[in-house]
Amino acid sequence: MCGGAAFVLLTGSITPKDALMAVSPDVMLFLSGVFIIGAGLFKSGVLESLSNRIFSKAKNQDVFLLSFIFLTGLLSAVLMNDTVAIIAAPLAVTLSKKFRLPPEMLLLALAFSVTTGSVASPVGNPQNLLIATMSGIENPFFAFLYYLGLPTLLSLIFVYLCLRFLYREHFKDDFCTDEKREPSGFWFFDPSFLSLLILAGLILSSAVLSGYGIHIPLFSIAIISALPLLLFSKKRMEILREADWHTLLFFAAMFVLMQSVWNTGFFQAFFEGSGCFSFTPALTMLMGLIVSQFISNVPFVALFMPLVLSSGAGPNVLMSLAAGSTLAGNLLLFGAASNIIIVQNAEKKGICIGFLRFAKAGVLITGGQVVIYLLYILTIS
Repeated sequence: MCGGAAFVLLTGSITPKDALMAVSPDVMLFLSGVFIIGAGLFKSGVLESLSNRIFSKAKNQDVFLLSFIFLTGLLSAVLMNDTVAIIAAPLAVTLSKKFRLPPEMLLLALAFSVTTGSVASPVGNPQNLLIATMSGIENPFFAFLYYLGLPTLLSLIFVYLCLRFLYREHFKDDFCTDEKREPSGFWFFDPSFLSLLILAGLILSSAVLSGYGIHIPLFSIAIISALPLLLFSKKRMEILREADWHTLLFFAAMFVLMQSVWNTGFFQAFFEGSGCFSFTPALTMLMGLIVSQFISNVPFVALFMPLVLSSGAGPNVLMSLAAGSTLAGNLLLFGAASNIIIVQNAEKKGICIGFLRFAKAGVLITGGQVVIYLLYILTIS
């Protein structure tokens, strides 16, 4: 992506001024804040301690798996799916040994749950953030929750049912685990835990205040939430070094490259020629699901959003775009960056999750989830 951005700048396909204007400061600031919080949680071990306390109450493998899917799914709606994937991948391997489940199954559960859970939030993944900021939806948290909240909960349950079926021979009726509680104390006062609480509180406040006409900019939510780490953490310099600045650079380059492609008019002419300007929820969701396999979901949304907005499409189409482009990550291994993060972590521990193994579960899960989301959006529309 960086090479492509450099190429269009050097060849004059886009001017430096236009390139600078193409980069969304709201998105860049929001991502910066979330990446700092994610790095802080990773360095402090807060989420690991918190998850151990939660999962210690699981009396059997079914309760554990369902709890794991919902915890990681809901966290991804707040911290972004890539951030949760980075933090939870090593934890998934550890927990698989404790609950005597195949590590590959739990890593797949993590991949599918962080992707699915992120659908219902404007800050759950980068493409949703683009949709929220570019569309100018006045109350993005309410809109995403209204259209995508319930189907996301149903889809998380569907992830559990599919994995439970595919790996049914590994579940034992007589399994039990010793309850080992993590000592309480240190993580509760850690600045990273405070940042997490502030982030969750501001997201909730933003959703409520939007109903009264008071709108909190998305970028300010992340920046304010990151302040405890930047001001009070003794590891602030380590946290800043560990933050995912490479992804931030990727986004800056993507904005420049996608704007250059948009300026050529090729993308607009292609859709006008194929008669795809009559956007419907079904068409938009399927396009997001399929095209994202070839150019990735974030660049697809960056290119597709101006077309959707110029067509005057309603929020049901925007939410279908969010669902389709995000669920693309559940279909095939290369459909989401979070999948690659999880697979790379698995390979470091000698665990192989191949393309076909991912697709075996992914095709089944994605097919069912598309039906769930589409039926729900069409029903309430």
